[in-house]
Amino acid sequence: MDSEFTRKFQVPQERSSEMKAILMSVYDSLKEKGYNPINQIVGYILSEDPTYITNHNNARTLIRKLDRDELLQELVRQYLSN
Repeated sequence: MDSEFTRKFQVPQERSSEMKAILMSVYDSLKEKGYNPINQIVGYILSEDPTYITNHNNARTLIRKLDRDELLQELVRQYLSN
């Protein structure tokens, strides 16, 4: 009965690869500009405020292509698989 109310998220493999490429690009851009990339990305994920992400190398535009729920699911999946 509980399963009727449980949402399922499924991220296709090609989407997972795209998310990783975008996240790595954003990470590199933040690092190039002298920011702490982990702190900035976490701030963005928690708030969805794009000002946490630099415009350098179009990083802000790139990260906004990611769905936050999909990104969080993929991050948790990767963390638990290691």
